[in-house]
Amino acid sequence: MLSQDTIVALATPSGAGAIAIIRISGKDALTIAASLFESVSGKDILKQKTHTIHLGHIVDGAKVYDQVLLSIFKGPNSYTGENVIEISCHGSTYIQQQIIQLLLRKGCKMAEPGEFTLRAFINGKLDLSQAEAVADLISSENEASHQIAMQQMRGGFSNEIAKLREELLNFASLIELELDFAEEDVEFADRTQFHELLERIEFVLKRLIDSFAVGNVIKNGIPVAIVGEPNVGKSTLLNALLNEERAIVSEIAGTTRDTIEDELVINGIGFRFIDTAGIRETADIVESIGIKKTFEKIEQAQVVVYLLDSSQISDFRLQTSENSRLHTIKIEVEKIRNQFPLKPLVIIGNKADMLTESQIENLKSEIPEILLISAKENTNIEDLKNQLLSFVNTGALRNNETIVTNTRHYDSLLKALEEIQKVKFGLQTGISSDLMAIDIRQALYYFGEITGQVTNDELLGNIFANFCIGK
Repeated sequence: MLSQDTIVALATPSGAGAIAIIRISGKDALTIAASLFESVSGKDILKQKTHTIHLGHIVDGAKVYDQVLLSIFKGPNSYTGENVIEISCHGSTYIQQQIIQLLLRKGCKMAEPGEFTLRAFINGKLDLSQAEAVADLISSENEASHQIAMQQMRGGFSNEIAKLREELLNFASLIELELDFAEEDVEFADRTQFHELLERIEFVLKRLIDSFAVGNVIKNGIPVAIVGEPNVGKSTLLNALLNEERAIVSEIAGTTRDTIEDELVINGIGFRFIDTAGIRETADIVESIGIKKTFEKIEQAQVVVYLLDSSQISDFRLQTSENSRLHTIKIEVEKIRNQFPLKPLVIIGNKADMLTESQIENLKSEIPEILLISAKENTNIEDLKNQLLSFVNTGALRNNETIVTNTRHYDSLLKALEEIQKVKFGLQTGISSDLMAIDIRQALYYFGEITGQVTNDELLGNIFANFCIGK
């Protein structure tokens, strides 16, 4: 799959900027760079040490393209494990394209998406899970996802898997050895120690699998649906949370007829807020479609915020009436709870600035879990943010534990756990060594899939196709 060509690509974002970095990697990277670089001090680039930077000009005959800094990284002590040259030029798009086209004429080939990191993997500079963490690091948009990606890129997850695989492999070797002496009926693998190892592997696998629930939402953002009756202040709340006029605010009920989404980072955790159409009985066809979409968004959300207008239910003279607004709201809340019993539900009373102290007490007696805010006055918005954070288990982040965020890793861990449980059952029931060895080999296979010790071209193609060109 890996070509032997010397590849080139823009390593910085496309477009004009102060500087741009053009990266070259391959066995001919140094000689190609030397053919178009003239050092201001007359140095011969081919004779310079690795990890050095040189000032000079990119030239093609008499034509000078730009004054640049040229960095040399000789293999195997480079990102890709090959000779790598990085040219820091001025950020004009014209200069970038002219230098890249010159390099192509000199014998380079345009890099495919992720080809630099693919070469790093092939050359043993990174394992596969670390390589995938590079892409996660580039796309991280908050502190938590950045922290997880950094931990995985440094090998935290890989080391944990590699250690388990090595211990299992040692016992697998002893089991395989027993097969060679089957007629003598001897046991080389201590069954008690083997059982303890399987228990430990099962425990670690379950912990890693459970961490995916947290890791997935941290990586992709936690979707929060803001629902409620029309004109209770859902759009105003969204604007208050985002601290900008993102949603249209109007006194006219039903103004929001479609869902509006935006993201906010709270204490390093990404939340994706979804302002939905108001829930009510309506003959308006367009508004009805919006309400249908509201329930679809609740289905997709991790957390549901039910917003009500506390000023409109502060009159408790009719609170026992089946026609009262409070009674209707309680029915709607119960409907959401019954339809989505596993989703955390936060009940928010908006426009609390319009209530008296006695009205606040009465409202809290009717709905004890209610959080009273004023989206317009920005009152208690921080309390809402803290309550949303309470739904996220960030203890693993604070303790620097390994968190799984990759669906491919999650799938392989599930399969590995299934095989380990088969081995454990076989050990308990006294199954023959040859049958147990089959399940052990399969578990080792799934461990190897995670780190790339077991791989194929199709898998690598799918993974690295999602990378940016210059990485």
